[in-house]
Amino acid sequence: MIATKVQLQIDDNYNPIIPIYIPNLDEVRIFAHQLHAQGLTWTGEAFSWSAEYTSEQANPPLDSQMEFTPASFCIGESGIWFFSLTWENGKDQEPVEFLDDRNLVLEID
Repeated sequence: MIATKVQLQIDDNYNPIIPIYIPNLDEVRIFAHQLHAQGLTWTGEAFSWSAEYTSEQANPPLDSQMEFTPASFCIGESGIWFFSLTWENGKDQEPVEFLDDRNLVLEID
């Protein structure tokens, strides 16, 4: 885990900086791949963050041109720190990653 800080925008006059811990992404990837190998939908807490895994579905997402709903894993909280893996190219292919860390303060303790 890495200790860092995040700046939140509460309103126009209040933007507190809060210390948080960010998990090692390699460890998160290993955990997500273990869930993916099991192929079972899961919701819980991992590395002290809310997380969930949803298995691939044969039905396409609503209003989508995709032929199936891909498996996905996400952890964190949007606007604070968020990381996801989506198996967009099929369950046997490498997942597409997305990291939202734009509100992290660059200095690391």
